[in-house]
Amino acid sequence: MSRTSAQSTAEDAVAPPADRPAAEPSLSHGLKQRHLSMIALGGVIGAGLFVGSGTAIAAAGPSIILAYAISGALVMLVMRMLGEMAAAYPASGSFSVHSERAIGPWAGFTAGWAFWFLLCVAVGLEGIGAAQIAHGWVPGVPEWAWVALFMLLFMGTNLTAVKNFGEFEFWFATMKVLAIVAFLVIGVLAITGLLPGNDAPGTENLTGHGGFMPNGTEGLIAGLLASVFAYGGLETVTIAAAESEHPVEGVAKAVRTAMWRIALFYVGSMIVVVALIPWNAPALVDPDKGSYVATLEHLDLPGAGLAMKIVVFVALLSAMNANIYGASRMAGSLVSRGQGPRVIGKLFRGVPRVAVVMSSAFGFLCVLLSYWSPDEIFQWLLKTIGAIILVVWFFIAASQLLLRRRLEREAPEKLVVKMWAFPYLTWVALAGMAVVFVLMAREPGTREQLYYAGGLTVILAVVGFVRQKAAERT
Repeated sequence: MSRTSAQSTAEDAVAPPADRPAAEPSLSHGLKQRHLSMIALGGVIGAGLFVGSGTAIAAAGPSIILAYAISGALVMLVMRMLGEMAAAYPASGSFSVHSERAIGPWAGFTAGWAFWFLLCVAVGLEGIGAAQIAHGWVPGVPEWAWVALFMLLFMGTNLTAVKNFGEFEFWFATMKVLAIVAFLVIGVLAITGLLPGNDAPGTENLTGHGGFMPNGTEGLIAGLLASVFAYGGLETVTIAAAESEHPVEGVAKAVRTAMWRIALFYVGSMIVVVALIPWNAPALVDPDKGSYVATLEHLDLPGAGLAMKIVVFVALLSAMNANIYGASRMAGSLVSRGQGPRVIGKLFRGVPRVAVVMSSAFGFLCVLLSYWSPDEIFQWLLKTIGAIILVVWFFIAASQLLLRRRLEREAPEKLVVKMWAFPYLTWVALAGMAVVFVLMAREPGTREQLYYAGGLTVILAVVGFVRQKAAERT
């Protein structure tokens, strides 16, 4: 028996024909290993880390270090579970395909379209953020025109070939990685008193100004909730792996290095920030700066603040590019499995161009709504996407819990990446998500987000279940 035939037989054994998702369209494999490696590395450094961490620090104080460590541990478990399934079943639909395979078509429908909605709204938000920075540099060009320019640029790169997306992300990620490494090096020098013109701060900023937890447990909880959503975007690498030269090896490498990347870039950055600048400094919550720019300006380094602002700008553009890509591939995968209008998934030279245009158009519509209805529809969009990433993580954990046993029985050779201490840490991750849901329900600021996201999830689940039953009857 040939290797291909054996692999196909193994897949058939793991997922019976009645339960196995339909074959996805034949996407191109234009992503090289260097693209995938840098997407994995740069994907950890999201716009949320640069832009939103200042507000989290203001809520939690120095205990934001603990908040990011706790949420980072949860994310590492989720990535390990997702990596196990993605290495066994590389697919552009990623966790949507795994949910359909493990739980049923309604689960794949719910997780996939919820994630698509999240990414499209995020595209609009990142476009607005990048446009605000560009407008500050060139005031004569209105913000909406900048958003339109960015949207057309990245829609164009995603319409042509996947290698263009990969090349953009390679250089974007390279800039982000170099910038954050430079920030960490400067921070360590300043903390140790080796940076010229700056004295070592000691533990003053960590234990002074109200102590390590100045706002108590409530402040830590607020910081924890903010830090959880800063990790969104790590899933893109498992979507991109399906279009790489060596998808299994690429996913395995990305997942295995996730631990040190999260520890270094997220937790390490928070240690540097709160050690160098008082947690209650007004500059941290200045929307025009962010925690990284505020820290460098606090050190009085000439031009460093502007340089970091350019990096924030690049991070926002990178997130736009990655989210248009991820949304289009998720939509294309869904409709190829009968979970939406077929025309959306139509391929042109290996690219789902209709899905790219649809995802970009929805993102731009969100931008227009921020002008037309900023206090009503746009606020509804923002509240709805608040907890969707947690819903996605829940489907990932539940799917891994079911698929792992099946893989061990029927295709153990496909377990290239294994979840640690299965099933105990899977249950720990599910319990952690449940705790986050409860904490969101307790906090007035996040309770509404939970309700909106829960409502959207229930609607999608009902629609998906009705579609599943209708398909079974026919």
